[in-house]
Amino acid sequence: MTAFLVVMVCVLSLFLAGTWVVLYQVVKQQGRLLLRLDALQEGKRTCGDNEIVLHGQRNEEKTAAGLAVGTAIPSFQLPDLAGQQVAIEQFRGKRLLLVHWSPSCGFCTRIAPDLAKLQPEFSKHNVQLLLLAQGTAAANRALAEKYDLACPILSLEGTETPDLFGQMGTPVAYLIDEEGKVAQPLAIGANAVPLLAQEAVAGKPLRKRLPNEKPLSQSRIERDGLKAGTPAPSFELPDIHGQTVKLDEYRGRKVLLVFSDPHCGPCNELAPHLVRLHHEHRNNGLSVVMVGRGEPEENRQKAEEHGFEFPMVLQRKWELSKEYGIFATPVAFLIDESGNIARDVAKGGDAILQLAQEDIVHDTEGIR
Repeated sequence: MTAFLVVMVCVLSLFLAGTWVVLYQVVKQQGRLLLRLDALQEGKRTCGDNEIVLHGQRNEEKTAAGLAVGTAIPSFQLPDLAGQQVAIEQFRGKRLLLVHWSPSCGFCTRIAPDLAKLQPEFSKHNVQLLLLAQGTAAANRALAEKYDLACPILSLEGTETPDLFGQMGTPVAYLIDEEGKVAQPLAIGANAVPLLAQEAVAGKPLRKRLPNEKPLSQSRIERDGLKAGTPAPSFELPDIHGQTVKLDEYRGRKVLLVFSDPHCGPCNELAPHLVRLHHEHRNNGLSVVMVGRGEPEENRQKAEEHGFEFPMVLQRKWELSKEYGIFATPVAFLIDESGNIARDVAKGGDAILQLAQEDIVHDTEGIR
C-alpha cells in the first residue's frame, strides 16, 4: 500500500509539473506578443488611400490636422530630377499645391491622371503643382512621362524630409497661398488630394466628398477588404528567388497573408515582429506569407535586411491586392485551414499583430 501511494504521488507530481510548463510557455508567448504590440502602439500607419493612420496618434490634435491654416511654410530647398537645387521661395506669388508623393504608392499613381487633367486650369488660376517625391529620379521621371505631369518634382531621396508632413504617408497635400502660408487644412489620402486640387482652381472649398464616393479615376471595386467567411482568392506567384508559391499548398494550415511594399515605413517596422512570429509558430499550424510589390531586387534587399525565412511573393502593381479588395500596406488577412478568410482585414502593424495574437490565444484555449 505504501509503495502504491509513492507511485501515485510521483505520477501526480509529474502531471502538475508538465501542466505548469505548458502554462508558463503560453503566458510567455502572450507576454512577448503584448510587448510587441505595446512597442507598435505609439504610432503606425498604412500606405495608401485614406487608410493613413498618423504616427503618434495619441497626440491627435497636433498630427491629424498637419500645419495649421495661416502657418508659414518652413524654408527648404531640394534637388529636382535634373539635380538642380530648387528653393520653396521660388514659388512665392503663386498658390502652391504641395503634394507628398511616391511613384511606388498605388494611390499616387491612381490620382496622377486627375492632377494631370487639371494642369491647364492650374495655369489659368495661378496655381503651381509641386511634388515632393520619394523614390528615385528615374522612377519619378517615368511616372511623370506616363501621365503627362509637367510640374516640378523635387526629390526627397537621400535628403532630410522637410518638417511638413510629420510621419504621414502618401499622398497628402497642402494648398499654400501667394505669401507662403497654409491656405487650407492638410488633405490626406487619395480621396482628399484631388478634391483639394479642384478647390484650388475653383477658388473656394467644394462640397465634402461623401464617405463612399470615389475619386475621379477610381473604378468601382472593393476597397475595404474581403470580409470574413469569403473564400481567399487563390494565387500562383513567383517568390523573390524565382520559385512559384501557391496558396492552395497551404491547405490544412492557417496563413497570415501580409501585403507589404519595400518603400512603406510601417512595413519595415512590422518586419522584425513577423520574423519572430514565424520562428515561434511555424511548427504549430500558422504560416506567414508576404506579398510584396515593386521591383524584385528591392524586395530581395528588404528580405535579406530583415532576415525573412518565410515566403515573399511578388505581385505586379496591385494585381493581387485588387482581388483581396484593399490597396494599402501593411495589411493582412488570416486564412483558415479550409482556405477561407477567417477575420476581416487587419490594417497597420498593431492590428496585424493583434490578429495573430488573437488566433494564437484562440488555438491555445482550444488545446486546453
